[in-house]
Amino acid sequence: MKLGWFIVIVVVFLALAPLWHFAPSKRQRKQARMRERAALDGLFVELRDLPLPPAQLQRLVPADRQVVYYGCRLRPGRRAPDKRCSWYREASSWLSRPPRQAVPDIVQILPESVLAIDLGPASCGLYWREDGDEDLVRDLARELTKWRDEMTPARA
Repeated sequence: MKLGWFIVIVVVFLALAPLWHFAPSKRQRKQARMRERAALDGLFVELRDLPLPPAQLQRLVPADRQVVYYGCRLRPGRRAPDKRCSWYREASSWLSRPPRQAVPDIVQILPESVLAIDLGPASCGLYWREDGDEDLVRDLARELTKWRDEMTPARA
């Protein structure tokens, strides 16, 4: 009788084992919480190519080229740049893609995990590896919103 129950338990375990493969990992649950925090703070999250010069971007493998973008949409009725302006971290300094632009003050407070920032006609945001927690996401959302409002003053 005990052998019968043991066989039933083993068969049930073997039937359920493949389903555990689809359970989110600890890292995936943390990323989901961070992305939910970003959405609650008014940001959107996308997977994008880094805003690097084409020659530099082609040298990267797709896993390094595509990173998570946390963006803040520009408000309607705000003046936005006609073209995208982007800045990326190289070693310990920030560079801009042509045309050369002054580096915005927001880079002073960004963590090392932020690889690039940009300002475009529809949004401003940052490209990063999601190394942090929900409190960091809240701080980044506050700074992105502040930067958006500084970079896109209301029309006169």
